[in-house]
Amino acid sequence: MVGWPLGPAIVHASRENFTLSLSLRFHSPIALLRLWLASAIVYSCSFSLRMASMAKTHCSIPSILPSLNIPRTSSSQNLPILSTSFHSQFCGLKFSNPATATAPAPYRSSFRTSIVAKVNKGQVPPTFTLKDQDGKVVSLAKYKGKPVVVYFYPADETPGCTKQACAFRDSYEKFKKAGAEVVGISGDDSSSHKSFAKKYRLPFTLLSDEGNKIRKEWGVPSDLFGALPGRQTYVLDKKGVVQLIYNNQFQPEKHIDETLKLLQSL
Repeated sequence: MVGWPLGPAIVHASRENFTLSLSLRFHSPIALLRLWLASAIVYSCSFSLRMASMAKTHCSIPSILPSLNIPRTSSSQNLPILSTSFHSQFCGLKFSNPATATAPAPYRSSFRTSIVAKVNKGQVPPTFTLKDQDGKVVSLAKYKGKPVVVYFYPADETPGCTKQACAFRDSYEKFKKAGAEVVGISGDDSSSHKSFAKKYRLPFTLLSDEGNKIRKEWGVPSDLFGALPGRQTYVLDKKGVVQLIYNNQFQPEKHIDETLKLLQSL
């Protein structure tokens, strides 16, 4: 209990309650003014102590102001993510996200990749029939009787894939001298391949594996926990048997060096 003498009035205050004991021994305006000041001090102290008491008992703002409805945000609520289409500058990774895309569920299965089979050295790979950059149907059987280089790459018009395609272009005469054909395969459609081939003057065939069916049948592994389509090259001999499998996502030009070494030794 604390007391403050204020002339004719004595203010007694405690944390829980305030009392004002007044002496009736005043008969002047000055005494009335002192009484008014004492009342103001009591009211101010009372309000401050009540607010402190609320804070001590963990009183929340919504309980003080019941008229304010503040929605709570759940951490599991779907959050908007990038809404524009863009080409990544990282190793040929291409994204395309709709405007209404939402963040994926917990990644317990986000990075799983489905590989139906796997082609190994010494095996004959599954055949395929796909459309080239001109919309013509091309079968793997077309190349039987000569060596063929089949390289899977992530996407057209991306930095790593452009470097790889141009390296094959620049060494194309060496492949022809070795009697080999070069075939590139990605999930892009024929029109994308045509634009890509025309822009960089690519003299070899590009095939469209929309849906990545052939990629899965051959067992081409993905990179970055399944987020990035793999970059893998196969060299088939005249009998259609795999003699080399080379995988290097981050050094696309190395594919050309390794395949030429093998072709020159056949």
